[in-house]
Amino acid sequence: MSYRDNPEALRALVRDAEVHRDVYTDPEIFALEMERLFANTWVYVGHDSQVAKPGDYFATAIGTQPVLMVRHEDDTVHVLYNRCPHKGTRITTETCGNTGRFFRCPYHAWSFRTDGSPAALPLPGGYENTPFATSQAARGLTPVRHVHNHRGFVFAKMAAGGPDFAAYFGDSLSSIDNMVDRSPAGRLEVAGGVLRYMHNCNWKMLVENQTDTCHPMVAHMSSAGTAIELWKRAGEQNPKPMAVEIYAPFMGPYELFETMGIRTWDNGHGHTGVNHSIHSNYSAVPGYFDQMAAAYGEPRAKAILDENRHNTIYFPNLMVKGPIQLLRLFKPLGPDRTLVESWTFRLVDAPDFLLERTLVYNRLINAPTSVVGHDDLEMYERAQEGLLANGNPWVSLHRLYEPGETGVSVSNGTTERQMRNQFRAWARYMTAEP
Repeated sequence: MSYRDNPEALRALVRDAEVHRDVYTDPEIFALEMERLFANTWVYVGHDSQVAKPGDYFATAIGTQPVLMVRHEDDTVHVLYNRCPHKGTRITTETCGNTGRFFRCPYHAWSFRTDGSPAALPLPGGYENTPFATSQAARGLTPVRHVHNHRGFVFAKMAAGGPDFAAYFGDSLSSIDNMVDRSPAGRLEVAGGVLRYMHNCNWKMLVENQTDTCHPMVAHMSSAGTAIELWKRAGEQNPKPMAVEIYAPFMGPYELFETMGIRTWDNGHGHTGVNHSIHSNYSAVPGYFDQMAAAYGEPRAKAILDENRHNTIYFPNLMVKGPIQLLRLFKPLGPDRTLVESWTFRLVDAPDFLLERTLVYNRLINAPTSVVGHDDLEMYERAQEGLLANGNPWVSLHRLYEPGETGVSVSNGTTERQMRNQFRAWARYMTAEP
């Protein structure tokens, strides 16, 4: 059965508390996600600190579409398709750099300003008395239709229609705001490089896992559980080592995660850690609160730092972890292949120890050489293989299901409501006009 011209068949893949395995395994579904879901939603491109100076660029992708984020000479940030309008050659295959005032295609030397507008092409006389002047090629590098910079986080939407930025994200932006506000200067900078990790599974499995609170004490017993056991045998030193502070909450009981709480928002966004999170009991950093109080006043500083959300999902494929200034981007490459990028941030004017803790967390949990991340990877790949079994074509999302659930809600921290919320948004955008 083809799904392309059959919106009813697409909708039927998502039931109230179940989804069909085709959403994870079918190549046609994946192609439609790239054409529709990733075109009709606002997708994270990068942070503006990655293009700090005019001419700086960062190459990435929206879905499978190659794009460039670049800072123009007037200090504005643009997102352009990474494709010369002449023969389609990629303007750059480098991930980042500084191009100066122009991009120059390496094939025929067509040149473009950093806002995408045409600058020069060789032998221009050859285009006189031709339809070139009215062609799309004459306009230069094609810009992505809609771009919005929210406190340094750059998002883009490829489709002409659909919701505007504020309508799409609504109150969910409070998680980004909290992460930025943790800087006494109210600014973040990408720091510490990026960790990239290939996963042989569907991208949605990783997105779901970010609010799955019933797996840590099971899947991570062999890694985090072993680390905690060794620490206990050593005598539970005081102060607690940073690695143990990071590992220990993964072994929390179900009750810890139940009382944590999960909040959902419209359009597939949501977060764990409404009341507390695995980051709530980290050691205090000397001098940090004093800096925050000087910047914001004590009541506001306390409110900012008391907000310890765990994982916030910005649908379709971004996770932000505010208390330790980290984000993960789940980049789809195929129905069973996903590249995960883990980026860390420095809180401008905050103690350096905070960045140190962020970097340690990222390497202990998210790196290809990590301990905890391998547990999740094995579960994803087992699931991708298991979904090929024909005994049952449906995936259960029944936990704490409430008939008619929609919109904004705060629920028990072990609910699968946020996963259901994501799939309701998935069905809506997959059947929208591309």
